[in-house]
Amino acid sequence: MVAMMLADVLRAASDEQLAALLLARRDLATPPPADTEVLARRAATPGSVARACEQLNARQLATAEALLLLDADTKPVPKSAIDELLGIDAAEDLAALERLALCWSTDEGISTLPAVRETLGPFPAGLGRSLPTPADADVAAMLDELPDDEKNVLTKLATGAPIGRTRDASVDVDLESARTPVQRLLARGLLVRRDSQTVELPREIGLHLRGGRAFGPQTLHEPELRTRSFSQESVDQTAAGEAMELCRQVGELLSSWSQNPPPVLKAGGLGVREVRRICRELEIDEPRAVLLAEVVVAAGLVADSGSTTPEFVPTTLADSWLATGPAARWALLAAAWLDMPRLPGLVHDWPDDQSGSARRTDVPAPLSDRLHRPTAPSVRRRVLGALAELPPGTGIVDNAELIALLAWRNPRRGGRLRDDAARWVLAEAAALGVIALGAVPSATRALLADVEPGETPDDLRRRATVAMAEALPDPVDHVLVQADLTVVAPGPLEPGLADDIAAVADIESAGHATVYRISEQSVRRALDSGRTASELHELFAKRSRTPVPQSLTYLIDDVARRHGRLRGGAASSFLRSDDEVLIAEVLAHPAAEELQLRRIAPTVLVSPLPLAEVLDGLRAAGFSPAAEGMNGQVVDLTPRGRRVAAPRGPARRALPTRNQLSPEQAEEVVARMRAGDAAASARRGAGVRNAGGTGDTSATLELLAEAVRTGRQVWIGYVDANGTAAQRVVTPVRVSAGILDGADNDRYPLHRITSAAYVE
Repeated sequence: MVAMMLADVLRAASDEQLAALLLARRDLATPPPADTEVLARRAATPGSVARACEQLNARQLATAEALLLLDADTKPVPKSAIDELLGIDAAEDLAALERLALCWSTDEGISTLPAVRETLGPFPAGLGRSLPTPADADVAAMLDELPDDEKNVLTKLATGAPIGRTRDASVDVDLESARTPVQRLLARGLLVRRDSQTVELPREIGLHLRGGRAFGPQTLHEPELRTRSFSQESVDQTAAGEAMELCRQVGELLSSWSQNPPPVLKAGGLGVREVRRICRELEIDEPRAVLLAEVVVAAGLVADSGSTTPEFVPTTLADSWLATGPAARWALLAAAWLDMPRLPGLVHDWPDDQSGSARRTDVPAPLSDRLHRPTAPSVRRRVLGALAELPPGTGIVDNAELIALLAWRNPRRGGRLRDDAARWVLAEAAALGVIALGAVPSATRALLADVEPGETPDDLRRRATVAMAEALPDPVDHVLVQADLTVVAPGPLEPGLADDIAAVADIESAGHATVYRISEQSVRRALDSGRTASELHELFAKRSRTPVPQSLTYLIDDVARRHGRLRGGAASSFLRSDDEVLIAEVLAHPAAEELQLRRIAPTVLVSPLPLAEVLDGLRAAGFSPAAEGMNGQVVDLTPRGRRVAAPRGPARRALPTRNQLSPEQAEEVVARMRAGDAAASARRGAGVRNAGGTGDTSATLELLAEAVRTGRQVWIGYVDANGTAAQRVVTPVRVSAGILDGADNDRYPLHRITSAAYVE
């Protein structure tokens, strides 16, 4: 009955209103409804209503609950009653509910769907069921005369849930025999017994205790945010500092995992030891270590090796990332975090168990599938979008106030992790330089912008890169060498200078001014990389704005004097012979140059090429070498056959994306529904039916051909490609090749037409 009433309302709505409804409640358009009656039935289902209620703010939800308190799901109610119950003019909120087809207005009043009560629960506004009091009862006088213990019971039920459990409900006594507050309230009729252990506060008593209003002002008014103002330049520069630190730490993480890739746990993810190793090497806390690991994998800089013993290994993209500037590095990481369908905060803030007595022990591992949350990107954009609504340079004072504001705007969205997820987003965004000083920097605003027609997300990332590059300080071309063998970089160093200083010194403290420490080990590392002592002296002489201390000169010379006296090298194969003349003959042959042979002793030659390749080359040159093993015995290197790589595991199937409905598609669906309405209301004359399963369309074909000749309209019933039965009124213009062509350029395969009739 209610669906039929809603169908009448939707049928009378304009095409623009129906298109707006489909865009607001996208689930109604999949599959496209045949007519407005189907749309109304679909809109009245509890599942669809629950999804629609997720879009409501707290005041709109309160308006919906006020409708339920007035039983608008069974009879129309006047708007004045709603306004009186809420204490405000609810016209704007009722209009929002009407746009979502959760309620509608008629001459008799305002009605709502029964599914709204199923969605919002049996006690709207936290009030019990209605139990009208006698007309001559003075409720106010009765409540004023109650003793304090009875008032406390009623106040608790009025401000919380209207249901209470007590053993006193098991005894039915009169007022004189009552011994407890609950028994006396039951005897007075101010409480209602539901069963032997449950009592309920009647709705009328609860409303009276609330002052006649169903909700308090904190529910009906949006919370205010305390803010503070900064210059946008200060916000951008603060974010740039965090971005530089982020890029430095990610670079160190990639370097560490390049040398010692962490293993993948059998259950998937990163182990606790590896997380602690990141904390120790980068000198950060565990939440930041988990965040860095998640972001580098999301950005494609690190991936599962997929081998027999899988490890997290940097990818080839890491090399190109390291070769770019800091602004582009940050933009890639920030964009990856923004669109990452995961919640790293679950690792260090796993929710309590159901009893609430202790923390759960089955905490998910970083990089494991248990952190996957498809709604995480929308949560991040919702939090950052609320901050971006503030004027540029305006930051919030307290994160808790923003979380409360988001909860007011969408009370039913986000589940039990709603507030925690928003708190994690704010903490992670501050750590990544996505927000700074509680405000949104210019680079982040570029990332959050809508993609214009003809643009791609890469265009947004490029604009964010430009904005971050403008905020970053200009790179410096000099350092300050101190007498205690520390080197101070007064800003971000030029790429070439940064590599040279990092090769000869270790970072002692990072920030806007980075402090490096030169030690014997760091100088030896620079010499191992191929640099000479003279090159190091020249580096500090040219790049230091302070005099080079004598202690540094002595340190470099002393390490260089002892460096390289004992040398080692790599060789894939060797040749040895007790005959020095044979060794000399081999070395003099032209094949020696091709095989890259080098003498390291009178009777030993080495080559970087594999042994089998060296032996084949010597045999082709006329020599007769033999291969030997570790114990000196001759071994056979004849190939044993072709080898193939071990097959990889099955590729993970991509999660389906949510169907998007464009305004043009919504208009097309509305046009189809209008056609379905016209067909449903058409008066049908003589017709034919295609017996299901027979495939015999001869009678249908004959009727349609006659309609083409006479120009008459035809009502047809058909099943579309989605398997949905529908009906249309068509003016046939052609029937050929198993296709019916209509005057409105519609085409219907004959085998899908289930029935046809002339329109009278």
